[in-house]
Order: sequence, then structure tokens, then C-alpha cells
Amino acid sequence: MPQAVIVGGVRTPFVKAGGELNQVPAPELGRLVVQELLYRLDLLPSAVDELIAGNVVSPVDSANVARVIALRAGIPRERIAHTVNRNCASGFESLTEAVARVESGAVKSVMAVGVDSMSNVPLLFRKQFGEKLLKLSQAKSFGQKLGSLSRFRFADFAPVIGMKLGLTDPVSGMMMGDTAEKLAREYQIGRDEQDQFALQSHQKAVEAAKAGRFNEEVMTIYPPPASDPISADIGPRESQSLAALAKLSPYFDRRWGSVTVGNACGVTDGAVALMIMEAEHAKSLNLQPLGRIRGSAYAGCDPARMGLGPVYSTARALVDANMSLDDIDLIELNEAFAAQVLACVRGFANPPGDCTDAACRAKLKPLDLTKLNVNGGAIALGHPVGATGARLVLTLLHELRRRDQRFGLATACIGGGQGGAVIVERLAA
Repeated sequence: MPQAVIVGGVRTPFVKAGGELNQVPAPELGRLVVQELLYRLDLLPSAVDELIAGNVVSPVDSANVARVIALRAGIPRERIAHTVNRNCASGFESLTEAVARVESGAVKSVMAVGVDSMSNVPLLFRKQFGEKLLKLSQAKSFGQKLGSLSRFRFADFAPVIGMKLGLTDPVSGMMMGDTAEKLAREYQIGRDEQDQFALQSHQKAVEAAKAGRFNEEVMTIYPPPASDPISADIGPRESQSLAALAKLSPYFDRRWGSVTVGNACGVTDGAVALMIMEAEHAKSLNLQPLGRIRGSAYAGCDPARMGLGPVYSTARALVDANMSLDDIDLIELNEAFAAQVLACVRGFANPPGDCTDAACRAKLKPLDLTKLNVNGGAIALGHPVGATGARLVLTLLHELRRRDQRFGLATACIGGGQGGAVIVERLAA
């Protein structure tokens, strides 16, 4: 059976939505990381047999954003590309599908991309507003046009915020932040504990950036119009403090809540590219792999408690890899909310009763917190939804190499009540 390896990866700096990457749409973010990775690997675009992109905020003018990225990056038009969407694990999905394609023998190489431009989430209008506009456009006489105009009301012009819709689960009716509030109450996670975790995320990320630990994975980007180049994430705050975090009001439950914009992930733009190759093919091209996927899994859970998804999916991934949690050297658990990560920490120690089956639950145990998010996480770095899964894997592989360690776990909760987990193995030079 062919073995798939990850031969390289790169990402853009992660930048707060509405900021310096505001004018860079998702297809362009994707093109930039694909071309940069090909340059770093000294490969032509024709070396890519297929491209798979994880994307959540689907651009209305690029429904299959993967195909647009591939063509604009110069990949030959006879090569195929498709887009996948598993909400916050879309970056995982592009990677695990790429590995499956290579290990099936169908292709020798796949470019796995994760990308989202949260700056370009559209504002929408209600359906009745569109119907009134249609009638106005169909009106022929002055009287008909006047009659159509008279049917408009001020309420028709109030936009529907696409971001709010996207962050609301249509089954439970809860926004993602509301699910974090639910877990905070269920696991008795107070505001102080959440703010302390958020502060540590910033402190770790700032320290990692100063030490140059993100340099290998982050490319320099030149955003339009004539802006200064960006070579580092814009999010980690050296000045962050508990006092500053304590001043923020609860965002989702204004009266009784504890989740704020300070102890939640940032809304961010960014893209990641990972090149997956068949091992012997990579060897023939003199490419040294970063690592490979030892196991992966996705799992469903209650949409109202979606933040516990990493507990469910990690248990299954450990079974898939035939490993135990003790084998894992480093863990990247996406920081959607501080309350959600802290609930997962409690969930690993005491798995929920519906957490798959007894064999999976037996794989879980209390986490060694010294292994968790050693370079900070999405509270500091941000969470460009479709890109995050790929970012977790890329950061994990580089840190394993720096520490001369072998196994890492990347996991994330998924809006809608799922979890995703990927276990990677660093391959020594």
C-alpha cells in the first residue's frame, strides 16, 4: 500500500478580519500559499496531481474555490480540484482526504489547502426584499414602478449579518458562544479561569514569535493596495493582562455569562498549504518529509455541547492509530473558546458517558497540560475557520522537530456537533 507523507507546508500570517488582508479574497490567499510552497519545495505547478481545499465561507464568485486556486496558481487545467467543508475541521478534511487519495494509489501528490477570508463574509438581505426588488425591475410603466416602490419598508433595508448566521447552529438554535457558555456552566468554569487561560495563550504566542518559532511556517505577504509587507501574525498581544481581560463584558449572555471577546478566538483571515506525496515519489524528488498521519477520526456529539468534540474524536483517533494518550508528545487543541478548551481538559479526565464506546473511552486520561498548545492558540493567533486544522498540523510538525519528539495530536471542535482529530508522526531526517 502506498504511504502518504507531508513534505512541506506554509501559511500566511493570520490577520484580524477587516484588517490588513481585508482586500485579499479567499482564492487569492489560497493562490499565495500554493505558489509559495511550490517555490520552497523547488517544484513546478505540474508536480501537483490534485488540489483539495477546505473552505467554510464559500465566495459567491468562486463556488469551487479549490479549482480557482489551482488554476490561478498555474496548476495544469487537466488536473482536478475540489472543495470540502466540515466547518472548523475543513483544514483537517482537506488533509485527510489528500492522504486517502495518495494511499489509494490514485495520485502521487495532492496539495491540501485550508483557507478563509472572514473579512469577506457577506451581508445579506431578507427574501422579501429580493422579491420586491424583482417586482420593481419588472415594472414597465411609471405607475407600476411607483407602486412597487411604495411597498418597500424601512425594515426591508436592515441587513442580515452573514457572520451571525454562520456562527449559529440551525439545529440547536445556539450561537457557538452560547454552547461555550453551556459548557462553562456544566463544568463550573469561571470567568477568572477563562481569562487566565486566554492570557497564557497570548503569552505563549508572543514568546514563540519572539523566539522565531513561527518563522519557518509563515510566509511574507504584500497586501494590496500599497501596504507594508506582513511577516508575522497580527493577533498576539504582548500587553495583554488579566486586568484588561476583566474589563470586557460578556458577549453572548450579557447578564450571567462569562465568555467575552477576550477569552474567545479571533475572527481572522488566513490560508495554509500542505503538500502530500507518496513516500517513494517524494524520495525520488529528494524531498525530506516533515511527517505522516498515523491516525485520524471524526466524531459526532450533541450540537449544544459541540465544544467537547475533541474528546470524542481523539478517542477514536487513538484507536485508529493503535496508540495511547501516553504516546503523544505534543497536543494542539484549537482554542475556539477558553471555556471550551477547559471543558475538554475536564472531559479527557472524565469522558462523557456517550463518548463512543468503552474501548474508545479507555484511551482517554487526564491531559498533561505541559504538552498543550505550547506556542499559544487561536485565542491569540486567530481562527480563519477553513484554515485552522491545517495550521494546527503544520505548527505541530515543526514543534516536534524542534524538540526532537515523535508524535503529536491536533484536534478541534466543529460547529454543528462534531470533533476532528489527527495524530501525526514526525519523520526524522
